[in-house]
Amino acid sequence: ITGARGPRLERLTVEVFRAFAMCFSDLVSTNRQPVERLEAYVAAVEGAEHVQGVTGGLISVTAHVGNWELAGRLLAAHSARRTHVVVAPDAPELDRWVRRDGDGLRFVPRVRPAVGAELLAALRRGEVVAVQGDRALGGRGDVWIPFFGEPAPFPLGPFVLAAAARAPLVSAFCLMDATGRYRLRVAAPIHVARGEEAAAARCWVERLEAVVGQHPTQWFN
Repeated sequence: ITGARGPRLERLTVEVFRAFAMCFSDLVSTNRQPVERLEAYVAAVEGAEHVQGVTGGLISVTAHVGNWELAGRLLAAHSARRTHVVVAPDAPELDRWVRRDGDGLRFVPRVRPAVGAELLAALRRGEVVAVQGDRALGGRGDVWIPFFGEPAPFPLGPFVLAAAARAPLVSAFCLMDATGRYRLRVAAPIHVARGEEAAAARCWVERLEAVVGQHPTQWFN
């Protein structure tokens, strides 16, 4: 992504581990605190009107950038609707520290066979579904899209779900700034029509590429 070599690459590598350590420790610190106390960790929320202006169901797509789990809690607080966060199953002893239902937030493991129907029903009730869009699963649901000049696989599932539910899809990123606080960036909605899922995915990848290009040491995929 950066084209870095030699000493600069070494500095960037150290910064990746430093940034991840800060994001993870902040996640553990805030996980058992009330939502109101999260504001102390947040420098700004940009584009919150894109969430507040949607009356029906909404899909939020983020990535393994910055503090993505904290982004889910902030999104739930600002949307004032129940938010279902789709996650890959991790070790149970880790989940109890970093994933806690409550304050309008619910974690949905991706292993259940009926998870797609469950999320579709939530969207039709006018609730929020939060998913990550930068980690391909290696199956038929992947699509190859140019990313920093090379084709890379991305999951098509979020865009198929958006088209099926007729729900707008909003990009959201929770990025650490130079002071160690976070800025939640919410972009304008992407509306996905049936048959245009791949085009919508390309639009999302362009947004991801811009964010990763600006913050390469905060992309932890």
